[in-house]
Amino acid sequence: MAATVSTVIGLGSSSLSSPSRVSAPKPTSLTSGFLKSPVTVRNPLKQAHASGGKYTCFQRDWLRRDFNVIGFGLIGWLAPSSVPAIDGKSLTGLFFESIGAELAHFPTPPPLTSQFWLWLITWHLGLFICLTFGQIGFKGRTEDYFEK
Repeated sequence: MAATVSTVIGLGSSSLSSPSRVSAPKPTSLTSGFLKSPVTVRNPLKQAHASGGKYTCFQRDWLRRDFNVIGFGLIGWLAPSSVPAIDGKSLTGLFFESIGAELAHFPTPPPLTSQFWLWLITWHLGLFICLTFGQIGFKGRTEDYFEK
């Protein structure tokens, strides 16, 4: 009895051969009238020649630094922090006084119980909040994030 080779024609006209004949697998091309032709997908996150050809998610100037924001943010924080609201003294005044007191014994660092740490953290936290909101507001307005 002679071995017969039977082929089954399937989707995309790929053929299956009998187990008696071993050959390298052929890539199957699945085509259909419902699918569009294969198109190379563009990566929207990749910018040409950005970061030496590497993939990047951010613009090169992601910080979009503006000296107006830094200047107005600093003034915007110095004004309210200089109001004498804490026992007749301002937060800025207390912070600078504590710096002077700690510099009096310079090689020795301030102890953890020193008021310097409270004024340092409070003053800088307020400054960074002002700068952050200033950046959001200024850049949001110049780039039309906010509707009028």
